[in-house]
Amino acid sequence: MSQPMIALTFDDGPNTVITPLVLDILKENDAVGTFFLIAQNITPESAEMVRRAVAQGCDIENHSLTHGFMDKMTAEEIRAEVKACTEQIVAITGREPQFFRPPFIAVNQTMYDNIDYTFICGAGCEDWVPTVSAEERAERVLANAEDGQIVLLHDMQWNMNTVEALKTIVPELKKRGYRFVTCAQLFAEAGVTPVHGRLYSNVYQTIDRP
Repeated sequence: MSQPMIALTFDDGPNTVITPLVLDILKENDAVGTFFLIAQNITPESAEMVRRAVAQGCDIENHSLTHGFMDKMTAEEIRAEVKACTEQIVAITGREPQFFRPPFIAVNQTMYDNIDYTFICGAGCEDWVPTVSAEERAERVLANAEDGQIVLLHDMQWNMNTVEALKTIVPELKKRGYRFVTCAQLFAEAGVTPVHGRLYSNVYQTIDRP
């Protein structure tokens, strides 16, 4: 039986507080993740965290410029949001993103028509809610873990509870035999060609367009 795969993903960075702590945990456990960046959070200092992530084998993907409700934007505004983020990612990493996570997981046909990347959702644990404890976050991720899953987490500035949760999540998933991969590795190793106009929370399943 092949080893199950799981992709840990992190939204709303980069920053110099939480992002490096997440990277520390990944490194300690010989794990990788995928970071979906908000371009307006990129500074000369936080860009160093992006370079560190790449050096550790992580991937950097697009989460827009401003994290606005893009389903309320015009086609031109949508393209501008994505282009601005991609340009900054390429400037730092030298590589264009392959994946896009829509802010608030709000999507519409105009977004699909104007964004060429594969849309990623993910199995979340409400880790953007401050009142959800580290223990609850870990319990939810571990209870729902499955082969091919994309786990939705956040490395936003104040999110220490997710750092604490990862200290449980990552070692336990390793103990269960999971192999940590990036989103790109997940699709490639599963032999799955992404379908445009679909949202993915698991490489083996799609969520139909709205």
